[in-house]
Amino acid sequence: MADPKQRDITDVPEIMEDEDIKKGHMNYELVDKEVAKYASETIVEIDEETNKRLKRLVDKRILAIMVCTYFVQTLDKGTMSFASIMGIIKDTHLHGTQYSWLTTIIYLVILVVEYPENYIIQRVPIAKWLGINIILWGITLCLHAAMKNFTGLVVLRGLLGAFEATSQPSFVLLSSIWYKRQEQAGTVIYWYMMNGVQQIIGSLLAFGFSFVPETGPIVSWQALFLTYGIITVFWGAFVLYWMPDSPMKAKCFSEEDKKLMVERVRENRTGLQNRKFRKDQVWDAFTDPQVYAFALIQLLTTLPSGGLGAFANIIIKSFGFTTWQTQLLQMVSGVIQITAMLSAVWVDKRFHQTILAMMASVVPTIGGTVVLLTVPFEHQKRVGLLFAYYIMISFWACAGLALSLVTRNVAGQTKKSVVIAINFVFWATGNAIGPQTFRSQDAPRYFLALAIVLGCFVLLLVNLFMLRVYYIWQNQRRDSKIARGEAVADALFTSSFEDMTDRKNVNFRYIY
Repeated sequence: MADPKQRDITDVPEIMEDEDIKKGHMNYELVDKEVAKYASETIVEIDEETNKRLKRLVDKRILAIMVCTYFVQTLDKGTMSFASIMGIIKDTHLHGTQYSWLTTIIYLVILVVEYPENYIIQRVPIAKWLGINIILWGITLCLHAAMKNFTGLVVLRGLLGAFEATSQPSFVLLSSIWYKRQEQAGTVIYWYMMNGVQQIIGSLLAFGFSFVPETGPIVSWQALFLTYGIITVFWGAFVLYWMPDSPMKAKCFSEEDKKLMVERVRENRTGLQNRKFRKDQVWDAFTDPQVYAFALIQLLTTLPSGGLGAFANIIIKSFGFTTWQTQLLQMVSGVIQITAMLSAVWVDKRFHQTILAMMASVVPTIGGTVVLLTVPFEHQKRVGLLFAYYIMISFWACAGLALSLVTRNVAGQTKKSVVIAINFVFWATGNAIGPQTFRSQDAPRYFLALAIVLGCFVLLLVNLFMLRVYYIWQNQRRDSKIARGEAVADALFTSSFEDMTDRKNVNFRYIY
């Protein structure tokens, strides 16, 4: 008979947690001092009207900044795609794969800076750090207009990647700090769908810039970079002024509202803030199966999107459309992208089936890719080809909801920083590889690239199915432990702000 004293090592923190629950107080060794100042021992009930009021305050200061900043970032990133049909390739004497490298270099730099970036944003005033980086990437964007060759452009693109690497990890962290778990899917999608809004607004603006006369002091693509860069600098200054760093340090809110804002996210069980580095959480991250599933989701969505994003205008133009028509047709891409994302959020909120909504969004993408692989690019078939391209865009809903899985299903501040870093390392890897699969010798059909895209999305469906099975098994396992009396249910959310990982917390339940 097994010795009852011999227990799985993952059970040890659960026993410690249970002792604190029985005593009715938090383990203050695991709670950040700033958080402890504003958090009660157990859950504080907040009425619906107050909760809505608090959310409106947060939306005004946090969501509005994330949405606008991500729109500015996607607009800035889209400049190179639009500039590609405005003459930048000819004017800067690009040849071979040099244009592809102008996209790839951004993500190679992100690969290098991603973990240091995540380490920094966990330990500095996040809003201030974000604002400074926005200003720096705005200046970098302006300098693109002065470049005359590949060398100058590739250096600036690398700097752009370093400065822009701050935004997405910051937004993932901010979404988990300020919002309840049931709000986070919508929150993430609202800022992430700015990719689609950029397609609409960016296409209109690029269409307008196309009318800049070639005889002027600057040509259309130079005007594009200068205008966007100047706007970005001013926006970064506004972020520094408007955005609070955390609920505890938000001078724009009353002390009572600060306490309530901390309490409203207690039920998340993912913590709020903790600047202490815990080595055991690093190990937890690298041995957690869901982390590798997140990484695969990022790789399998960004590898296709990285290539399609850089070559979208070139592909649509190859169907038989003019430059102006291509600029305007890209607007429809944005509408479809936004519609797909909002539909996925509605399914998630209505049926509480995040991963099934993600899987459903990938199916049309597979169908559209098959069409582009099998139907010749002929002028009389351009409408059908364009429709196939449009339905491919539905996978963006999966990409957006994937980030909400990270915010909702990872607990422990050190672990969270590691997981976000891993997530965006694979995000950058996919975006770096993607443009390289679209080889100039394969134009205009790009058979190799589209075959890789198809393979990615088939593998993505398998990965999502396995992740859902894993979450169901983990939740059932924890329910069984409490039912057998091996752990105590934390009904009052006493341990919610303790810096404990999701795998060590028997009361944590995964959302799938």
